[in-house]
Formats: sequence, C-alpha cells, structure tokens
Amino acid sequence: MDAPAATVLIALRGITKVYGHGAAEVHALRGVDLDIDEGEFVAIMGPSGSGKSTAMNVLGCLDTPTAGHYLFNGVEVGALNQDQRALLRRHYLGFVFQGYNLLARTPALENVELPLIYKGLARAERAALATEALAKVGLAERAHHDPSELSGGQQQRVAIARALVGKPKVILADEPTGNLDTKRSHEIMELLTQLNRTEGLTIIMVTHERDMAAHADRLVYFVDGHVEHDGPHHELDQRHRERG
Repeated sequence: MDAPAATVLIALRGITKVYGHGAAEVHALRGVDLDIDEGEFVAIMGPSGSGKSTAMNVLGCLDTPTAGHYLFNGVEVGALNQDQRALLRRHYLGFVFQGYNLLARTPALENVELPLIYKGLARAERAALATEALAKVGLAERAHHDPSELSGGQQQRVAIARALVGKPKVILADEPTGNLDTKRSHEIMELLTQLNRTEGLTIIMVTHERDMAAHADRLVYFVDGHVEHDGPHHELDQRHRERG
C-alpha cells in the first residue's frame, strides 16, 4: 500500500532579497527555491552572511522578499497586506529564539499565555491552554516560577510552550540551543523531535551546530545567498570531503 503523498506547506520560488542601493547593495538571497512538506523537521545551516537568517525572516513573515514567490499552504504571501501577514504569524507560526525572550518577573504560565492575549481569548481559556502547553514541555510544576527561578534549559522550554500554545502549523526556531550547554542542548533537541513526531508540527530550525542539525530529517545548507545543499546530512559531509 502506497504511503500518502506529502503535502507541501511552504514553497519558495526564485526568492531574492536585496538590501541597500548602489555601492552599498547587498544580495542576501539569490533566487532561492525551497519546498517544505507538512510535518517535516528541517535544519538550516550556513556560514555567517550566507542568507540563512534572511531566509528565516522571510519564512516567518518578518521580512518581505525583493522578488520571487512565497506560498504558505497554497496562499501567495506576497499578495497579503500587513495585517493579513500579522494574522498568518499569529495563527499559523510559532517562534523560538536563542535568547528565550521571556518577560522577567512574570510567571511561566503568564509568559506562555501572551500570544493568546493577542487572540482575544478569555482568561480561563488562556490559563487552561497555557497549562496544557507547559505540560507538553515537562514544566507543569514550574508554572508559577519566574524566569530567574528557572535554568536556561527550563526557560527555553517555557519559550517553546509559548510557541506551541496557539497551536501553530510551523515552529520557527532560531538557534534554539545557542545559549545552552551540551546536555541541555540535546534535551531541547529531543523535545523538538518529540513534538515534531507526536504533534505533527513542522519545525524549521536555524543552527550553526552540526550535532544539533543532525536531529532534523533534512539539512538545507546556504552559501552566498543560495541553497548549496538540500537533503540528508551525510551527502553534504561527503561533498565537503570530496572537495578536500
């Protein structure tokens, strides 16, 4: 029996991004084509200035391309106005950052509730959904602790719960283990892998650490504004070895 066909959730076609003008012009992205299927876990890597962060900002509707097409679930994102892009971010995307971005002196539960306030949910419903999200990341018992009372790994779990609470289709994680030691980094990666598999979340992660990227199903490697490699990790390693 054949497996069901994959559903393309994100499609980039000929995406370019140019900053500045004249002598100061910088081509951050140069005709990027990329498909990401629903339920995939994709790691994005590349040297500094390769375009990986710009690509992430385009995917997260935090920046707009200079040219090309970005389709999200079949919808042309470039045709959306600013308010519509904000709604797409709010309802379909969850963000996890290297620096956690939690409110200090604010309990974990209230930090997780924040995206739901913007959705206009009542307090009781916000609290119930935030409690559920904290339980998914293994921090139900820390709901009333402020960030200063939590370890770095626990703070990142709170940030992941905050990204989850709105039940997005995609989690965009930008260097999610950048501030953590090796043990905590692998714990966070195991959590993201679990959420990908059990919740069916599509996860797109930028990282500079190959051992973190190895947790993903697929590696996209940027060089000088274009995709140099898109596929299994070992194929990129083999290509680099062949180049010497």
